[in-house]
Amino acid sequence: MSLTEEKKQSNALPMVIVAGLFFILGFATWLNGSLMPYLQQILQLTPFQASLIIFSFYIAVTFTALPSATIIRKVGYKNGMALGMATMMVAGLLFIPAAKTQIFALFLFAQLVMGAGQTLLQTAVNPYVVRIGPEESAAARISIMGIMNKGAGVVAPIVFTALILSGFTDTVGTELSQNQIDDMANSLILPYLGMALFIGLLGFAVKKSPLPELEQDADDQTETKGQLKEALAHPNLAFGVIALFLYVAVEVIAGDTIGSFALALGVEKYSVMTSYTMVCMVIGYILGIALIPKFISQEAALTASAILGVVLSLGIIFADNNSFAIANGLSFILGGVQLPDPLMLLAFLGLANAIVWPAVFPLALSGLGKLTSVGSALLVMGIAGGAFGPMFWSLASGSSGTAEAAQSGYIVMVPCYLFILFYAVKGCKMKSWK
Repeated sequence: MSLTEEKKQSNALPMVIVAGLFFILGFATWLNGSLMPYLQQILQLTPFQASLIIFSFYIAVTFTALPSATIIRKVGYKNGMALGMATMMVAGLLFIPAAKTQIFALFLFAQLVMGAGQTLLQTAVNPYVVRIGPEESAAARISIMGIMNKGAGVVAPIVFTALILSGFTDTVGTELSQNQIDDMANSLILPYLGMALFIGLLGFAVKKSPLPELEQDADDQTETKGQLKEALAHPNLAFGVIALFLYVAVEVIAGDTIGSFALALGVEKYSVMTSYTMVCMVIGYILGIALIPKFISQEAALTASAILGVVLSLGIIFADNNSFAIANGLSFILGGVQLPDPLMLLAFLGLANAIVWPAVFPLALSGLGKLTSVGSALLVMGIAGGAFGPMFWSLASGSSGTAEAAQSGYIVMVPCYLFILFYAVKGCKMKSWK
């Protein structure tokens, strides 16, 4: 057996483990798209209050990304993954008292803890994807992990709907009694308990697994404070952080507000809507793997994605809520599901969003060398955009909660895609501020 074959085999098991972790990350993350409208219905929240469910999850990134890098330097990447999953397990258990008491603040705290655990796990696992194989194929590996993450996003809403919402679809558009509210809240307990226990066991298994510990750069042993200024002296990184912040904002708007929009439109199975967006994202990832870089460059693909994002965003805003033309045209694929055109266009944003992260991440880290770990942590902080995307959408939508108001709120996505377009055309190529 050649050395190359041995290396491929030695990397196979770690890649399988890492892929599993990306699936868990995606499952816990994209549950938010179902949880947000569900809690909105139970707790009778305004659109802005409902957006805080997503805000509390993603804002944790702002406070824990750099501390996560410090923790990983002290305990190692593998132990960092285990600690991240232990934190996620605690978060899952916090949903039990939140559901029993129906106190909104407890749900927000559980979401905050879940976000902190996810950030630690993300900071530990992302460098594995980049460094466990050749640098030139990093984008392909990131895309594969993206498929796992978004594939989990397809599954999670379906599981949520089957285990939690299935008995309550007739409550859409009706005033709930206290008994119905109690039943809907209590239905969260067993699924979140099961998820917490599963994540805890998986975290223990990862700690005991043969996953190799990555070598830390010599620079990783120093304080990050002095490195931040040096890293941000690279415009491709600085603009990349902003691009990822705005990208995650629109990704979360497309994936997590689609359920609330569907609820406003009176769609009974609103909690499964995130799956449609995630299916489109998975298709986009597969296209990215097939086409990049053989037929199209990362920069060109990013440019096309940004333009498509602008076009679809404008389509969502101006489409007719009473038109089902797209669903009728795709009836064979959709299995006869009838969804209004704006909802379908919102799901199609998954295609525009799919390859933005795989393209921006390596472009932003290009040329950083010893600053790669700090650059990675800064890019992970861009995930905080997910906290603000739904909030800006809810503010732009107003407090009426009508379908028309929700539809007009999607105007906030247009400037986000325009900045991503700037990054694709110019920002990623800037290596100096001079």
